[in-house]
Amino acid sequence: MSVSTAAVDQSVCTPLPVLGRDVTVPLVTGGEVTYAALDYAASAPALQRVWDDVAAYAPYYGSVHRGAGYLSQLSTDLFENARRTVAEFLDCRDTDQVVFTRSTTDSLNLLAAALPAGCQVFVFETEHHASLLPWKNAQVTYLNAPRTPRQAIETLERALGDRDPHGPALVCVTGASNVTGELWPVRELAAAAHAHGARIVLDAAQLAPHHPVSVQDLDVDWVAFSGHKLYAPFGSGVLAGRADWLREAEPYLAGGGASRKVTRREDGGVDVEWHESAARHEAGSPNVIGAYSIASACKALAEAGFDSLVTREQYLIEQVRTGLAEVPEVRILSLFGDDAPRVGVISFVVDGWNSSHFAAALSAEYGIGVRDGLFCAHPLVRTLLGSDPQTQGECGAPDAAPGEKSLNAIRVSFGAGTPDEHVERFVNAVKELVADGARWNYRTEDGRCVPDTSA
Repeated sequence: MSVSTAAVDQSVCTPLPVLGRDVTVPLVTGGEVTYAALDYAASAPALQRVWDDVAAYAPYYGSVHRGAGYLSQLSTDLFENARRTVAEFLDCRDTDQVVFTRSTTDSLNLLAAALPAGCQVFVFETEHHASLLPWKNAQVTYLNAPRTPRQAIETLERALGDRDPHGPALVCVTGASNVTGELWPVRELAAAAHAHGARIVLDAAQLAPHHPVSVQDLDVDWVAFSGHKLYAPFGSGVLAGRADWLREAEPYLAGGGASRKVTRREDGGVDVEWHESAARHEAGSPNVIGAYSIASACKALAEAGFDSLVTREQYLIEQVRTGLAEVPEVRILSLFGDDAPRVGVISFVVDGWNSSHFAAALSAEYGIGVRDGLFCAHPLVRTLLGSDPQTQGECGAPDAAPGEKSLNAIRVSFGAGTPDEHVERFVNAVKELVADGARWNYRTEDGRCVPDTSA
């Protein structure tokens, strides 16, 4: 899907206000420039609305649940209302649970800990490590990277057709790739899973900030996402979906809040009756500010309207892809091809450049923040780069010096708070660096490429 410049009504597609939009950073070449935050896929800047809501609540912060005081009761109501707001944002079923966690990684590890005995898990090698790695106590089948959405569905159907049809099974799939930004055929994959008696969990970390996510429309069993990618800081995440496996599993953490009743036995031991609600997996003092910030972000995005947000983002995607296509040395990484629908996440490599060196020059000389490395999706990036899938690598940059070839890529990502100027500056900077080279010397320090200031 592409949107021409003329198709965008700028009057309804202005960026949402975010923190840091006026922050200036020093350039190694001298002077300062407004920082262009183009690493939304890692952590999106907080929406101003979220920050204002949290600041207004902060003086009233109190303990959550069971407290008799006014602030405790207010905080409890706010926490539980946040749960309902998230359920509405995700269009959950009436019987679904919304569990607050620390992140997508935490959410999927929680679900992994709740799997029934003998559960088989099916996951594509294209997943972020958060959804690739948690299933260590299950029988895992890793599926090869598909090259079309249809191939993804067919690959999953074949794998599910070969499984034991009588035991529990779970499919884990991303909604939008954190490397290529490409949208996956979630609804069709869910239908394939259910047709073979399996359940499915959606990693929506990169999807929820960009597109509406409906549990009922997609027909997924669970959704996981992170607040810090949804313009909501304070280290909170969500696992939302079916209650039965969560209710039947041992609590993710044992402690206060998860337990309904604890009694001593005559033999000196302890008997515990655990909650069956979401509290079962929320032991300890909950991160009420984190949960509230997620709910605030959900409201802000819903009120802004995803139709206009998506339209504007597609416009920015078109500007970036068109600009990069004008540089022959640049190769954009893709699984499904140029016409695949995608969110504002684009990874690429530049011939003749170490990716860490290129990203360092964008930062030091242009005030542009991007990411380089394997993006915690090592098998996928290696596949896209045409390297051996078993080649060693790190999430960050390897120890390759500027100019040396490295097994990593550059990722630019943006969203609802990105102004046009940031995208324009990025495209122009790429063209200048490729045409003229860096204006400064760089060296490798602690595995990162940094400006050499020793001279």
